[in-house]
Amino acid sequence: MKPLNKIIFPAAGLGTRFLPATKASPKEMLTIVDKPLIQYGVEEALAAEMEQIIMITGRGKRAIEDHFDISAELENSLKKAGKSELYNEVSRVARMAEVIYVRQKEPLGLGHAVLCAQHWIGDEAFGVSLADELIIHENPAMQQLREVYNQTGCSVIGLTQVPADQVYRYGIVEFQTEANGLMRLTDMVEKPAPDVAPSNMAIVGRYIFTPRLMELLKEVKPGKGNEIQLTDAISALAKEEPVYGVQLDGQRFDAGNPEGFLQANTILGLQHPQYGEALRKILKEQL
Repeated sequence: MKPLNKIIFPAAGLGTRFLPATKASPKEMLTIVDKPLIQYGVEEALAAEMEQIIMITGRGKRAIEDHFDISAELENSLKKAGKSELYNEVSRVARMAEVIYVRQKEPLGLGHAVLCAQHWIGDEAFGVSLADELIIHENPAMQQLREVYNQTGCSVIGLTQVPADQVYRYGIVEFQTEANGLMRLTDMVEKPAPDVAPSNMAIVGRYIFTPRLMELLKEVKPGKGNEIQLTDAISALAKEEPVYGVQLDGQRFDAGNPEGFLQANTILGLQHPQYGEALRKILKEQL
């Protein structure tokens, strides 16, 4: 079994659905209650024992680097002011992980973004996390995948069941359930029409791959939108070696669009130990 210590975060997108908010600020730095969206993903990865974060960035993403860097001036200011709780949190974020930054120079698709990290992956297994997909559970989503990887040594993909009339919005998998209860994927289709979708199990932005996936990405021809599609490489991988799916437990928010972003802020805000009660009172007064 290949070691699994590294995880890729594709974060080079322009965030056009959030304009004008993302004109000068990365979408990944928009906050869900009290911390940036990207931080949720990184903390989830660390909880799954991923030790090295590989961030695929583009122009205008410097704020992500600054967020995970040490700010000596800010830390000293908080310490002198006696704001120990804030100091501890800022210090923790800056030191929580080793982060490597790789620039995706052209927007050639998700598959290309993952391929940009090839040099840092080598002959190891690796995770991929799309921070837009916010998944909250006591057993983190990446850890749920890791448990199956530890059992099988094979690639594992996070899935969720979606209504039949929404399959056109997702990558949809075809699968067989093995005797041990594991869901082995046999094929996948990117955003199929409902009448030809192989199932209603959708890929939700959490992956663990064997090193072979990187080799296949180099062979994939541009697909829809003239982009290198990750699903095309996964489909090819599933024809060569086992690829398993895991229906993820947890609260899931598609925070990559404004509606899902607002849902995440509202629901997680209501659950927040510090802000929940006040937010609940405000909502009752307004509704």
